[in-house]
Amino acid sequence: MKLVLKPSLLFITLLFISTTAFAKDVTGIMDKFEAQKLAEHTWGIFGPLTAPNPENKGFMNNPVFVISDKSVVVIDPGSSVQVGRALLAKIRKQTDKPITHVFNSHVHGDHWLANQAFFEENSEVKIYAHPIMIEEAKGGEAESWIGLMKTLTEGATEGTTATIPTIALEDQQEIKIDNITIKAHLNKLAHTKTDAMYEIVEDKVLVTGDNTFSKRMPRLDDGSYVGNMMAMDVALALDIKVVVPGHGPAGGKEVLTDFREFLYTIYDTSKKLLDDDMESFEMKPIIVKKLEKYQKWENFDGAIGKLISVAVLEAENE
Repeated sequence: MKLVLKPSLLFITLLFISTTAFAKDVTGIMDKFEAQKLAEHTWGIFGPLTAPNPENKGFMNNPVFVISDKSVVVIDPGSSVQVGRALLAKIRKQTDKPITHVFNSHVHGDHWLANQAFFEENSEVKIYAHPIMIEEAKGGEAESWIGLMKTLTEGATEGTTATIPTIALEDQQEIKIDNITIKAHLNKLAHTKTDAMYEIVEDKVLVTGDNTFSKRMPRLDDGSYVGNMMAMDVALALDIKVVVPGHGPAGGKEVLTDFREFLYTIYDTSKKLLDDDMESFEMKPIIVKKLEKYQKWENFDGAIGKLISVAVLEAENE
């Protein structure tokens, strides 16, 4: 006997299969991370401090979403289509408004490869970024990050494709979205050459991307100590109350001052010790001692040696 499904029953069956697959796709990714209300319109989800791995399935950053009168804005949705779908599920607990705009902070894929999920949700979504971020993503960074995330998570991000931003921003550009204004602050070279910080003007919230870290060691291989400190100076001059770093807990302007102090301590001490003809490995115990308040940051021991080497190279070329 041949089973024939009526159109309505067929639709319900397909919907059930689709929903079940979607639920499995996002299970466990953000289960322990609830959206926190940061201001009147702004919410944040603060990911784990660990690097991408099979357990966190690549989720490690701080996605932010802003609910305006008519729509939703997302900033730095995360590292994979699976993470993006998990974020979408969290957003849907707060609102059913359409997601119309996505902003990416820089080219590192742990912050933006989840764009795919929001393009799937709304193919007309507008995706913004620093112009050099778009250029580098198209030039090979996107595929490199897709491969890296897949390797680090042992395949948990399989199926992720690059939904590269299409709208290039200008420094100080303001984008009005219903009753919300997103103001972009672009850097020439800070964490990378591709950084944009986003000020949610009405809520006095600043999303810094990886220009700022809190409770977790940064990576500056592609960046500049001096440029990153300049970005902190720009941020500190803004009329803001809440700072959302790329990784780690949010707070007030102390998030900026703490990270600037961290950068300054490494860079300034390295410069002075260079004048004494010291090598990087000789500097390390001196600098570590000066960083006592940061020694409990995630991966301090694993990252500090490389950070000192990067500082020395920059100081030598200054």
